[in-house]
Amino acid sequence: MMKKYMLTVIYMMIPLMNIQAAEFESYTMPRTQVVPITNSVNGGQYELLVKLPEEYGQDPKRRYPVIYFTDAVWQLDLLSAATTFLMDEVILVGISWQKDMPKINGEAAAPHASRFRDYTVTPSSDQARQAKYHFGQATEHLTFIRKDVFKRVDALYNTKPNQRAYFGYSLGGQFGMYALIAQPDTFNHYILGSPALGGSVDYLSELLSKQKQLHANVFISYGDQEPRLKKHVDKLISKLNDHKQGQLSLTHEVMDGDHSQAVPMTVARGVTWLSNL
Repeated sequence: MMKKYMLTVIYMMIPLMNIQAAEFESYTMPRTQVVPITNSVNGGQYELLVKLPEEYGQDPKRRYPVIYFTDAVWQLDLLSAATTFLMDEVILVGISWQKDMPKINGEAAAPHASRFRDYTVTPSSDQARQAKYHFGQATEHLTFIRKDVFKRVDALYNTKPNQRAYFGYSLGGQFGMYALIAQPDTFNHYILGSPALGGSVDYLSELLSKQKQLHANVFISYGDQEPRLKKHVDKLISKLNDHKQGQLSLTHEVMDGDHSQAVPMTVARGVTWLSNL
């Protein structure tokens, strides 16, 4: 009798177990794919987080512009929300941090450790920090994007290679500024939020003076509570505006808040700007 009772209780609990398990299932963003990719420059393993438009695939001949962005995990949600309401017929491609970073001082590297190396233009003057993070390899990362990322994305998806935009924030903004000045044809449009230029301003200014053709649409912003960053960015904005060669359309806006608080407004205003081009 007791055995029969226990079996009855177990059978009654099975649906509850299924409900409990279902409550802890991971949520996956609709129409988003993870594409592994190898960096042919340094051999590192990366991922592309690709968000497709709702109507993607209904017309096999239709092609879409692409917004590329760095710090993929941090920015995908914000850009997905903004483009859904402001620019829904676009493909989002987030470029991850390196997945197989070697240990740093015998300890596992932080998930975002490679951004200090990949997004920065110049080495750090602090020898200990330079030895730890290897700052100043933006040139290699830009080659990776131009050589590997574009080729992979254009092969897999119905893209418009002549309609590429870039979004980068903080160090991602520094990287975007470097791409704009060093190889402006990498993207047609640049959204650079609170670019953390710091000690790279003089290098970028010198590089700009040697750039003969500068054709791009550029949106640059920072928060009104970022005085140190403002000083560096304003200096470079002035030089960009004074650049006599090429056709550069530059929009500059100031957001409310500090470096962290300005992020969501930068995304919203930047995507709005892009949608109106």
